[in-house]
Amino acid sequence: MPTPPSTPTLGLGCWPLSGPMYFGDLSIGYATTDPADAPRIIHAALDHGITIFDTAAAYGAGRGERIVGDALKGREATIITKIGLDIDEGTQRITGENTDPAAVSPAIDAALSRLGRDHIDTVLLHLNSLAPDIAAPIFDALEAEVTAGRIGGYGWSTDYPDNAASLSGRHGLTAIEHCMNVFFDAHLLREAAADQGLSHYIRSPLAMGLLAGRFDANSGVAPDDVRASDQSWMDYFDADGNVTPEFAGKLEAVRELLQTGGRTLAQGALGWLWAHGTQIVPVPGASKVAQVEDNAGALSFGPLPEAVMTEIATLIPRDLSPPRDR
Repeated sequence: MPTPPSTPTLGLGCWPLSGPMYFGDLSIGYATTDPADAPRIIHAALDHGITIFDTAAAYGAGRGERIVGDALKGREATIITKIGLDIDEGTQRITGENTDPAAVSPAIDAALSRLGRDHIDTVLLHLNSLAPDIAAPIFDALEAEVTAGRIGGYGWSTDYPDNAASLSGRHGLTAIEHCMNVFFDAHLLREAAADQGLSHYIRSPLAMGLLAGRFDANSGVAPDDVRASDQSWMDYFDADGNVTPEFAGKLEAVRELLQTGGRTLAQGALGWLWAHGTQIVPVPGASKVAQVEDNAGALSFGPLPEAVMTEIATLIPRDLSPPRDR
């Protein structure tokens, strides 16, 4: 099994940099970033010591991988991408799930082409709630890609503990990606994967911007932004793109604690994650260079102190709700 890093590590989530994307007529991209700014944001991440970039074939319906590949051309970086969703680049649409193991090799061919690389560090299955028995042949195909040298390792982007447990003992398994933040500690999934020696890439580490202080009860997101899409897994914002009262209240309860020691709100939220172990690798998105710089500044602070973690735990009880396609 791979050895997780011994010091806090940070990546960049590239969904917000990928431009418009749709499922049917539903907009599921971020509306706050001009894709033309994406190279500057990616280069700023590199300049501040961030070398892990998390993308997917689905992001921008292929455009996300092209943006990441172009920006990282000739640069040393670790790239994570995801497969399992079919796309139509011409219409920028996700057209459905693909669980055929025979589709794995062509999907990696396409990702390599879009990224402009001959090797991908990590490929994740992008189907959060797929049943383990259906996923198993897909992972068999990914193991073959590791053996062939086209990918360095593979894993699953899933929030389901049973899915995480089903991966135990697999050759070439290196990572799992899941939602985790101050509001949702993913303890059941982490327990299910605790003996596997995996890197945990954390999506929504800043609760889609809420824990970065970008929004409050009086400000929201644009109507064509995924955060205003009224999907069942959208916890933090309502259908109008406004912060829900529940999460606005939770944030206010811990705001001061997260800013312990001179941290910004985002830096405290990242420090909360790192306090759970060095296998935790947050991959926050960013729509501006300043956000990358703020997030990278968390590396100099490291994990939140144990006493602060204990106090936060008393203010935000452990989330015992069942997992969803967050």
